Amino acid sequence: MPLGEQDTRYSERAEGSASKLHTFRDGWRILLMMLKLYRLERPFYYFAIIGAVLALLALALSIPLFLTYLETGLVPRFPTAILATGLMLLAALSVFSGLVLDTVAHGRKEAKMLAYLAHPCSGIQPPKDSKGKP
Repeated sequence: MPLGEQDTRYSERAEGSASKLHTFRDGWRILLMMLKLYRLERPFYYFAIIGAVLALLALALSIPLFLTYLETGLVPRFPTAILATGLMLLAALSVFSGLVLDTVAHGRKEAKMLAYLAHPCSGIQPPKDSKGKP
C-alpha cells in the first residue's frame, strides 16, 4: 500500500463568509455513522444490546401478567401476552443474528489479513539460505 503526503493550503475563513456547519443535523449524521460503523465492526455486541433491550421490555410487560395469572388463574390482557412473547422471540433472533454476523465479520478480517500478508514487505530483503536463494 503506497503512502504519501499531500501538501494543502490552510488559511483563515474569508471575511464575511458563514459557517456551513449545522450542529444538530451534523451531530445526528455523525452519531448514525458511528452506529453504522459499530454494527459493521462489532455486530454481536450491537445486536446483543438490541436483544437485551427487547428482552427487558418483554419482561417488563410480562411480569404484571404473570402476577395476575398467579392470583386469579386468568390472563386478562391476552394481546399483551402475545406482544411480550413476540418481543422475546425478536430478542433471541437479534442475538443469534449477531452471532452469525460476528462470525462473518471475523472471517472477513482473517481474509483481509491473509491478503495483506500475501504482499511482500518493501525495503526488507527476505533471508537467504546458504546457497544465496530466498
